[in-house]
Amino acid sequence: MSEASGGLNVLGEPVQSCSTDPMTGYFRDGCCQTGPDDVGSHTVCAIVTAEFLEFSRMEGNDLVTPRPQWRFPGLRPGDGWCVCASRWLDAYQAGKACPVVLGSTHERALDIVPLEALRRYAVDPDTVADIQV
Repeated sequence: MSEASGGLNVLGEPVQSCSTDPMTGYFRDGCCQTGPDDVGSHTVCAIVTAEFLEFSRMEGNDLVTPRPQWRFPGLRPGDGWCVCASRWLDAYQAGKACPVVLGSTHERALDIVPLEALRRYAVDPDTVADIQV
């Protein structure tokens, strides 16, 4: 994963790219950058699983159905995606959390999610393809 421009991750280092296929991020730049208009805090770089996608759908946020008007391709298990910190925390508390890439998770996620929770689900970006989704 490559370094993004600006912003720090939860480790205090420059935030890394989360995914460009599909293109993710609040700004659709591949990074979990955030700004004042990002009321959902799309700051957690998640490797989505079928269980997480179903949990999110049941909570009212369908991440599977494409929404071209929002440049949203629809997700499949194994995709990297900048998810809302509060949704990831909800999933964590329900036992449905998916893996996260700490180097690509923006430090603003810590306003909502404890670092210990993120560390518990942390994966190395070089092994993402080996994750059971």
